[in-house]
Amino acid sequence: MSPTKNIIAVFKREFFSYFNSPLAYIILFIFVIAAMGFTFIVGGFLSSNNATLSGQGSFFMWHPWIYLVLVPAVGMRLWSEEQRLGTMELLATMPISPWHAVLGKYLAAASVWAIGLALTFPIILTVSYLGEPDPGPIISGYIASYLYALACLAITSAVSAFTRSQVICFIISVAICLLLFLFGFQQVVDFLLKVTPASLDGLVRFIAELCFMTHFYEMSKGLLVFDDVLYFLSVVGVCLGITHYAIQAKRA
Repeated sequence: MSPTKNIIAVFKREFFSYFNSPLAYIILFIFVIAAMGFTFIVGGFLSSNNATLSGQGSFFMWHPWIYLVLVPAVGMRLWSEEQRLGTMELLATMPISPWHAVLGKYLAAASVWAIGLALTFPIILTVSYLGEPDPGPIISGYIASYLYALACLAITSAVSAFTRSQVICFIISVAICLLLFLFGFQQVVDFLLKVTPASLDGLVRFIAELCFMTHFYEMSKGLLVFDDVLYFLSVVGVCLGITHYAIQAKRA
């Protein structure tokens, strides 16, 4: 089969496997409820008298918090499950290159999150009913949110390629995503600058520049910056490359 057909075949197998179990339904339900709950209850959306989904405490700013746990929950089965069931050996005998399998499985998990974001459409109807929101920040916010989810998913994919335990994959992925989340906050960076030697200031600022929130925040406010988009796509590319390397090594 052609590379495209191989990727589509793996995609279909993985995508439908998500919805053949309660996992995807439960995670998507929790995501929608959490996104709406944080926005309306914690963020005080209705009392803010501001028909927007961007800015501090708004709809999109809660997404990184939710993704910390839910994205690794979706991605932890990508390769760990194959290793646990012993189907990695079967996959190795099929005329499919590791890249086709990596892309097909990743795109399937990414589609689950596309569905999750699409299910939040009632918030758009609500904000449109309450006022006349600028569509630009809404589109930019959704792009930022999806890119953030894709980056977390790519990290989880890379981790799952090295372990057959979904629990271990989940814990390590959450820890990595949490670090990349926290180091993007200015308060955390200021604290580290205070407690570390002055000679490490450059390293602290460099690490902060590599963190998710540094690149997510401006886009979530409606400013779609090419460098930020490129950053998230680079994270995805590097992590999928690591996944490919791990799978290739297991097939050798």
